[in-house]
Amino acid sequence: RLPVPKLEDTIRRYLNAQKPLLNDDQFRKTEELAHHFEKGIGRELHEQLVAQDNQNKHTSYITGPWFDMYLKAREPVVLNFNAFMSFNPDPKSEYNDQLIRATNMTVSAIRFMKTFRAGYLEPEVFHLNPEKSDTQIFKKIIRFVPSSLSWFGAYMVNAYPLDMSQYFRLFNSTRLPKLNRDELYTDEKAKHLLVLRNGNFYVFDVIDRDGNMLKPSEIQAHLKYILSDNSPAPAFPLGYLSSENRDTWALLRKNLLDNGNEEALQKVDSAVFCLSLDDFPIKDFVHLSHTMLHGDGANRWYDKSFNLIITKDGTAGINFEHSWGDGVAVLRFQNEVFKDSTKEPAISPQSQPASVDSSRVVQKLDFKLNDALKAGITKAKQKFDASVEALSVNMIQFHEGGKDLLKQKKVSPDAVAQLAFQMAFLRQYNQTVATYESCSTAAFKHGRTETIRPASIHTKKCSEAFVRELSKHSTEELQKLIVECSKYHGRLTKEAAMGQGFDRHLFGLRYLALSKGIALPDFYQDQAYARLNHNIISTSTLVSPAVQLGGFGPVVSDGFGVGYQVHDDWVGCNVSSYPTRNGKEFLQCIYKSLEDIFNVLKGKKISS
Repeated sequence: RLPVPKLEDTIRRYLNAQKPLLNDDQFRKTEELAHHFEKGIGRELHEQLVAQDNQNKHTSYITGPWFDMYLKAREPVVLNFNAFMSFNPDPKSEYNDQLIRATNMTVSAIRFMKTFRAGYLEPEVFHLNPEKSDTQIFKKIIRFVPSSLSWFGAYMVNAYPLDMSQYFRLFNSTRLPKLNRDELYTDEKAKHLLVLRNGNFYVFDVIDRDGNMLKPSEIQAHLKYILSDNSPAPAFPLGYLSSENRDTWALLRKNLLDNGNEEALQKVDSAVFCLSLDDFPIKDFVHLSHTMLHGDGANRWYDKSFNLIITKDGTAGINFEHSWGDGVAVLRFQNEVFKDSTKEPAISPQSQPASVDSSRVVQKLDFKLNDALKAGITKAKQKFDASVEALSVNMIQFHEGGKDLLKQKKVSPDAVAQLAFQMAFLRQYNQTVATYESCSTAAFKHGRTETIRPASIHTKKCSEAFVRELSKHSTEELQKLIVECSKYHGRLTKEAAMGQGFDRHLFGLRYLALSKGIALPDFYQDQAYARLNHNIISTSTLVSPAVQLGGFGPVVSDGFGVGYQVHDDWVGCNVSSYPTRNGKEFLQCIYKSLEDIFNVLKGKKISS
């Protein structure tokens, strides 16, 4: 189970995170408020939280508050919450044809769903010592241990089973807009796929009456039929509604239901997943990011647990809604779909589609729209276009080193990437700001994420040495500073993964106070608390053989959304921003910082 940290540990960690962001006077005030909270109302709330947690052993203390945080948020899900991960191309280039890849990935996705539902999906396990535990022998033995004890057997060899409670929401699921708080909806009985093309909605069954998957050649035939349908784009594309403010969308949805669209909406909401087929090829990585992060608004349904997007040239990606689950569940799905569709493709370029009459099987959904709905769609489109217009995405690839070199120098690759972001921001804006790195807590029952706070007194000191005081430090001294940052970041990462951060705990205590109608404690009204939670640099990383790049929008209007990957011999970084920040310049500063850090680690003298 996810532990509730000790209150004194949480306060100590919180103050450590505040230190680099405040001057001495501000810090003294924040420290005073924190200790007052720890001795008084905070202690009472903590004891209540622990008691509540002990009464709810089936879940974790963060589950309820975290779902609420997502589902009560009223901002549009697109750009604010939904993230994307794009697939690598199929290694066999002739398989990157849009129809072939859409068929193969759809088949693999359904195989994954059926394997998962039948209870045959290999459990997700974190192997600390893979030579011992990630072996056929261990798998054979553990299979015969009753499940109540098997986790213990895994612990004995340093293998940690991860929570998979989110996985069921991957399929047949959608987020329904409701006033004040949305709802998650899942209908596992539905057998159809939702396909979007040119803003039109199509459905057809991919599972038959006996629960078997349709033949791949039939799925291919139906997708071919949809790809060759030359119906014009709808004058009022419904997809835009799922990009609206959630209350606005909730009212429009009620109107849709009252206007005779219940059956059509039910088809959208319950579909196995949403396959979006785009009619254009991808120009470059920036175009890829824009396409997968938001697209044109008409050919997406942002509320589905995920949209599998495939463009004209067979480039594929996933855009996923975030309330139901985290990156780890989506990544496992992507890894399996990539592996299955490339190693055991259901159809080949030579395959012929089945000779079936798709016009009788594929249903094009027709939505009845009154004037209020048409006006609602028009307004949603205007807002969507304006948001997307304001969003910049930029990226760099740094090829002068990567994970291999950093490990050889005994520093953490993640710590170096995060240090480069701190250094870059200091170089560009001359300050240190609140920074967020997400860390999965799936090692615990119903764990979600915890925050790593990469901005520390160590990164600040190191960044200042590189950016402002280069002449005062020898290369050896700079190396020492990098190593210090790496050690501290390693400790923060380990604590977060073990449920020992401070963010979720403080969030849980605040949520408890509000739910009990207690006046919000002064601690939470401190400007420094608000500033720490206004995450100007929001970061997330993943590296996988299936994924080419991932990204998300900034979480605040004056922030950067940083998706990054440290590969064996290079570093990739993709940054989103709005007009108040210059993402291109930030990336140039990140590049310079990486260059400096790598050169210092190689023992070279650097210049400002």
